[in-house]
Amino acid sequence: MLGWYVMHSKPQKEPWLYDQLSALQLDTYYPCLRVRNERTRSYKSKPYFPGYLFVNVDLDITGTSTLQWIPGSLGLITFGGTPACVPDGLLQRIRRRVGEINSAGDKMRESLQLGSEVVIHSGPFGGFDAIFYTRLHDNERAQVLLKVLQDQVIRINLPLRDLTVKQNGL
Repeated sequence: MLGWYVMHSKPQKEPWLYDQLSALQLDTYYPCLRVRNERTRSYKSKPYFPGYLFVNVDLDITGTSTLQWIPGSLGLITFGGTPACVPDGLLQRIRRRVGEINSAGDKMRESLQLGSEVVIHSGPFGGFDAIFYTRLHDNERAQVLLKVLQDQVIRINLPLRDLTVKQNGL
């Protein structure tokens, strides 16, 4: 029964578990986001699903106990004692979304400057225009200035993924 399953890792051991599964020559997917450290100007990986990764195995051949006892593993995610199989279509959508986020994050970081006009496209302020003010310390959130009644301006913190740089003339 070959299929994609969700592995639960010990806290902050996803890279270690990924390496262990890869050493066993198992098809493994560990979705990560590229996060830029502004101080060092370098990138690091951050898990898209902290504590989880995907493995493509035939459980009749590999067995669940093998996956349970790999260093760094807390075993497969199960429902009623049966390992939960992830549909291929869902995994493809996750791969595509992680790729989009990584691509958009780089473009967003390059285009955001103090005073850039942005559109908030989701959340409670979705549809409002704002002015980019600064990136916050975690580098995945930004502080923007939102104009409210009678030229009052408030600062709000939002995930970068909720912002789009406003195109000139739009």
